[in-house]
Amino acid sequence: MAHYEEVRVSGFCDFCGAVEEQRDKSIFVYFTGNKDAEGRSWCPDCVQAETVVLEALKHIPEKADFLDNFLKNYI
Repeated sequence: MAHYEEVRVSGFCDFCGAVEEQRDKSIFVYFTGNKDAEGRSWCPDCVQAETVVLEALKHIPEKADFLDNFLKNYI
């Protein structure tokens, strides 16, 4: 079980709302590309960084929040 709370949001408005709700906590934010139904991201850089991010989550302080902000492919 994670020692932090993961909050998944999509887009700027959801992100701002989540930050406001969690303003009394330490917040770590990861902006990443949306994933398809099979869990694949459209963003090759995000795919490459995912293992590094997952490893770094082991070092987030207790009771912190991790905001996973999924971004759409607008190209």
